[in-house]
Amino acid sequence: RIQDIEAEMARTQKNKATMSHLCALKARLAALKREEASAGSKGGPTGDGFEVKAQGDARVGFIGFPSVGKSTLLTKLTGVFSEAADYEFTTLTCVPGVMYYKGAKVQILDLPGIIEGAKDGKGR
Repeated sequence: RIQDIEAEMARTQKNKATMSHLCALKARLAALKREEASAGSKGGPTGDGFEVKAQGDARVGFIGFPSVGKSTLLTKLTGVFSEAADYEFTTLTCVPGVMYYKGAKVQILDLPGIIEGAKDGKGR
């Protein structure tokens, strides 16, 4: 069905009279692609993830080993307090912050330290 809609969009002339029809086709195409994407994501491991509402023009995630300064950098850049201590795994969830760079609003995410075996509970 997706190919049929794309073919119809390709052969339809673009002008004021056909704009409504093309918009309806685009909406139908987007809905089909969304259904296909959600149907294709079945299976696989589902773990605890981080859900953070997107803000700004770009998103940057700080990823790295424990105790390398990700939280300190986030605090310095954005002014949002992200706890930092002398022990590993101070950050256990995602901490979002926002900074402005050359007129662009950039969302920065402080993520927990990544180590081998974390999925098995190592480091907790």
